[in-house]
Amino acid sequence: MPYLSPALNVMTSAARKAGRKLIRDFGEVENLQISLKGPADFVSVADKRTERILIEELQRARPGYPVLSEEAGLVEGPDKSHRFIVDPLDGTTNFLHGIPHFAISIALEREGQLVSGVIYNPITDDLFTAERSHGAYLNDRRLRVAARKQLKDCLSATGIPFMGRGTPEEHDRFFNELRAVVDSTPGIRRFGSAALDLAWVAAGRYDAFWEHGLKPWDIAAGMLMVREAQGVVTDLKGGERMLQSGDILAANEHLHPQLLKLLKAAGKL
Repeated sequence: MPYLSPALNVMTSAARKAGRKLIRDFGEVENLQISLKGPADFVSVADKRTERILIEELQRARPGYPVLSEEAGLVEGPDKSHRFIVDPLDGTTNFLHGIPHFAISIALEREGQLVSGVIYNPITDDLFTAERSHGAYLNDRRLRVAARKQLKDCLSATGIPFMGRGTPEEHDRFFNELRAVVDSTPGIRRFGSAALDLAWVAAGRYDAFWEHGLKPWDIAAGMLMVREAQGVVTDLKGGERMLQSGDILAANEHLHPQLLKLLKAAGKL
């Protein structure tokens, strides 16, 4: 059974409560797909409503904790030792198009260290949890990263730069990286939710994930999840500035150094 600290219990309860509303909203989005205006405005409202539910639930249980969230920014609190990092809807474009691959992501920092994480897809009811030094779980099943050791067996996930995101030089770097990984591995996936990509690395579904320019709320919970599943997470220089730089590579201990070397070389082309 997964270890549920009092804080992690608060986080899972908040995710499930917000998730119930997202399920109803998702059903409405599917109905709006055929309209001329489309569901974009509705999704923006749903995103903010989910964020409001999460912040209210977290602050009700931990009233002094600050919350860093995608829409609201930093909601201050007097407790400077803790911070929740929240993404109310990771995979907004999927949600917008009626694709059931998105998640609520919540992480808790204590003294600058990630200590608890929740990633929840309400449509599939997949609840990924992690607690520092207590492992990572999918519902009641303990997670371990995949054991593959060679790039020729490696299935990777990534995120592709899109309209308005990244400079032409950054786009060129990404496509150089993509070409290098394509030439060395049998498959790459782009599913549109960094939080779930990291959770799936922790679950052994993917062997690796890399991306540039992410935000703390995209990756905080997933970073902890991969590490608690015995994986390796660094930035794309091999350092620890993932939350500051937004660049991340996650894999097992065998594939991580191989992919890091490959991506570094490609980034210099």
